[in-house]
Amino acid sequence: MSQYSEQVRHVCSLGALQSVLAIDRAVPILHAGPGCGQKLWGALGFQNGCQGSGYVGGHSVPCTNIGEKEVIFGGDDRLKEIVGNSLKIIDADLFVILTGCTSDIVGDDTGEVARRFQEQGKPVIYAETGGFKGTNLFGHELVVDAIIDQYLKPANTVEPGLINIWSVVPYQDPFWVGNLKEIESLIAQLGLTPNVIFGPGPEKGLEALGKVPKAQLNVLISPWVGLKNVQHLEEKFNTPYLHYPVLPIGPTETAKFLRTVGQNAGVEEKRIEKVIQKNEAEYYYYIERSADVLLETRLLPRRFITIADSFYALGISKFLINDLGLLPEKQYITDGVSEEYQDSITAQFKNFADGITADVVFNSDGGAIHEDIRKIKFRSRPLILGSAWDRVLSDEVNGYQLSVSMPVSDRLALNRSYVGYQGALRLVEDIYSIVLSDFQ
Repeated sequence: MSQYSEQVRHVCSLGALQSVLAIDRAVPILHAGPGCGQKLWGALGFQNGCQGSGYVGGHSVPCTNIGEKEVIFGGDDRLKEIVGNSLKIIDADLFVILTGCTSDIVGDDTGEVARRFQEQGKPVIYAETGGFKGTNLFGHELVVDAIIDQYLKPANTVEPGLINIWSVVPYQDPFWVGNLKEIESLIAQLGLTPNVIFGPGPEKGLEALGKVPKAQLNVLISPWVGLKNVQHLEEKFNTPYLHYPVLPIGPTETAKFLRTVGQNAGVEEKRIEKVIQKNEAEYYYYIERSADVLLETRLLPRRFITIADSFYALGISKFLINDLGLLPEKQYITDGVSEEYQDSITAQFKNFADGITADVVFNSDGGAIHEDIRKIKFRSRPLILGSAWDRVLSDEVNGYQLSVSMPVSDRLALNRSYVGYQGALRLVEDIYSIVLSDFQ
């Protein structure tokens, strides 16, 4: 019997076009049917924190708009025409051809088209991202691998202290700009030189990409997305990697993160502890100041549910349990985690403070998740950290709801971050603002 999923929380692998747009002066060129790009941008860019289109995004993305003619006779000539015209009229330094379902199924030789332009010295690469292959998280990995194989050049030397940062997926995470900036700030406080590819800034984009092969260490902060990329970088450039599976939110996890990165990068323990002490002093100043409201009024929900991708489900759970003292109900992970990674993620949910554990459900079907939650008998009002899909459910179960994971269509995201010490303060602010607003 056929099945369908309701309330999707990611898109197809062609959605990786947004990862290209997150690299300054890089442009995606879609070899796909009409409508694919608009729908993907609508889901990831417009309806997810109102992130907008940016330079050559949204309706401006070059596309072959292939139809019946290209399906029958092949779309290589059409692709050559679009790439050639894009090189003439778009001011950019890297063009990434991304294939859709149709071009992958009919077997267009996109690689050969890209190589023809490369032979002319043009900065054109390609990734086969037909939507049937997987999610945009998988597509993101395909794009990064394409950059590694077709764009990056080996370095003659290793730059001590240079650390490549790989973490949240741009646009899938509506708070990716702020989160990456906060991770960059934390690494810099250790005396290291963070190298971040995605996002705005003079040292990002292609300049940062050029530094990737000469880094001392690749740091991946992610439960699973990007693991194959850093392994690929190790194979190709002999750069070791550190896989930190938890998005560090709050003092407990962020201190652990700083110690792990610092020790792997050769930073003196005295310096690491000084950074942690300074940040914790500021964090606890604000928490202690608000303790009257947080504790004495007893407004904070006692139990919480996350319905989110593995980045936020795990990172937020660690913070709410280990630092704020909340208790977990079931935690729902929605980013289509493959079976090879599920055991390691589940193990993280069995490793909270005071022996607390949480049941984990891997499911991308929002309808099934909601049916499961309706069966839970809550003794008090739950906190639900999910997406805009979960607002109606939250009303049904008399919960407090905050959208943190795609689609976040009910919030505007500019540079807000939920990572580190500052991000944890923002998360407390956002949760309590909802609780207090309801209390008025």
